[in-house]
Amino acid sequence: MKTTVGVTSINGNPLTLMGEMVKVGDVAQDFTALNNELKPVKLTDFNGKKVILSIMPSIDTPVCASQTRRFNEEAAKMENVAVITLSNDLPFALARFCGNEGIENAITLSDQKDRDFGYKYGFYIQELGLLARGIVVINEEGQVVHVEFVKEVTNEPNYDAALRAVQG
Repeated sequence: MKTTVGVTSINGNPLTLMGEMVKVGDVAQDFTALNNELKPVKLTDFNGKKVILSIMPSIDTPVCASQTRRFNEEAAKMENVAVITLSNDLPFALARFCGNEGIENAITLSDQKDRDFGYKYGFYIQELGLLARGIVVINEEGQVVHVEFVKEVTNEPNYDAALRAVQG
């Protein structure tokens, strides 16, 4: 049984987060999610790089689309940084969005199959089967250096804080 780790909300309605809430200072747990070609991708595939995990409920909402576009733009400016967008969308929806929007720098992964990421990092919304909005930044040594769980899922994350954590 997964444990309750926190609360988020959509339009002020509280929702339950499940799993193990990631914290700054943690060693980043490995997880597996599917890429747009239905191939498993692990966090350890990016060992030796800084990693931005951009987490969102669904690519087919305006805030999620904006978040993905923003991190795609930022990824083009950074060296030795992997920008990974995670949601419980099907890989087909992520591939469609990336193709339509020209997303080439950020990697989109689906946690829909096993919810491995959602439970290991505490982003799984019990009531909806979606991921909460947030950001996790991991340094080259695999340590978590920044975490944001956005309290209101309809709000954008603090991009500047995440980008400072990558630089810092």
